[in-house]
Amino acid sequence: MNAMRAYVAVTAAYWAFMLSDGALRMLVLLHFNGLGFTPVQLAYLFLLYEVAGIVTNLAAGWIAARFGLASTLYAGLGLQIAALVALAQLDPGWSVGASVVFVMAVQGASGVAKDLAKMSSKSAVKVLAPEGDGTLFRWVAALTGSKNAVKGLGFFLGAAMLGLAGFQAAIWLMAAVLAAILLAIVLFLPAGLPKGRKGSKISAIWSRDPDINRLSLARMFLFGARDVWFVVGIPVYFQSVLSDGTPDSRRAAFFLIGTFMAVWIIAYGAVQAAAPKLLAARGKPQAAIVDQAVAWAGRLVPIPLVLAALVLASGAPAPWLTATLVAGLLLFGFVFALNSAVHSYLILAFSKAERVTMDVGFYYMANAAGRLLGTLLSGLSYQLGGLPLCLATAGAMALAAWISVARLKPAAGDRR
Repeated sequence: MNAMRAYVAVTAAYWAFMLSDGALRMLVLLHFNGLGFTPVQLAYLFLLYEVAGIVTNLAAGWIAARFGLASTLYAGLGLQIAALVALAQLDPGWSVGASVVFVMAVQGASGVAKDLAKMSSKSAVKVLAPEGDGTLFRWVAALTGSKNAVKGLGFFLGAAMLGLAGFQAAIWLMAAVLAAILLAIVLFLPAGLPKGRKGSKISAIWSRDPDINRLSLARMFLFGARDVWFVVGIPVYFQSVLSDGTPDSRRAAFFLIGTFMAVWIIAYGAVQAAAPKLLAARGKPQAAIVDQAVAWAGRLVPIPLVLAALVLASGAPAPWLTATLVAGLLLFGFVFALNSAVHSYLILAFSKAERVTMDVGFYYMANAAGRLLGTLLSGLSYQLGGLPLCLATAGAMALAAWISVARLKPAAGDRR
């Protein structure tokens, strides 16, 4: 019962964080796109966020092993509040260069915060989940799926707050709400999370398990395949299609783009949460679930390639093309979500309990590397070749993810 209470508290803290994270991303993207930033400049705003994730995930596994999972969870929430307060100081009179550097730095701090919170929450599931009968897969799917649904709501709220309240008011409101939630978590988080071990060595962060390394490589390409169109390409493309430059059309575009991004993430989260049932994973051995991971990775590859070909062949935006893109990207989200859910289970299944924070940190370092690669290529590919090149690049990265996951050779038994 205490383990369940701890799991619920950790999930609630993670929900609060991801709500603010989704809202902040949409606020920054739409606000600066409205100020006339180029796709590459928009991508720059998120680069340090992803770089910070690479470094943080490597270090956070050791920090959690050394100081305890509760400490890293509190640190993630506290740092996000500090990043929001700093972003509220942005001066509209600054030059583009100064604004880019400042927002990059603040987003870097937010990236550190996100990965402290993520690593803490995901590692806690491995520690708290009872052994046997598929509980680990169900708990990690529920945490990951609900987190993404909440982040999707954050996308919508961020776009809505930008249209209704403006940039700075929205930032201050999020900081205040997150501070109240952090206080509640500190006061009421039950016991049950590991306290840390003084003997943990920082050199242990590097994984020596071939399957964890292969899965991490697949994760890097998987998230690169999503972010290469998700971060800059699709929002900027839709804004160019939906807005004619007038204030009313810009506000309407904010709401429509925010709604699409929110629906995509919420649906993605719902599929993740339902993944154990959709894959009939209860009672299946690791080897069978690995086979499913390979099959679903292969099914992702053609989707962005077909969409790229359709956009290229159309020649100009049209209502049928917009509807096809929305449907195709929702299909991409369904297949992507099953891939992601299986990966999230396998990293915990492959990890041994005594070094779970290290392995999870290493794995999410690869996740952050994929997001960094996808973010950079999103702005670059859109500026060089528009949406078709964004989607074609996504297809190439999905292919690399399939090749990587196909090399997994799991042990026959449970690695607990």
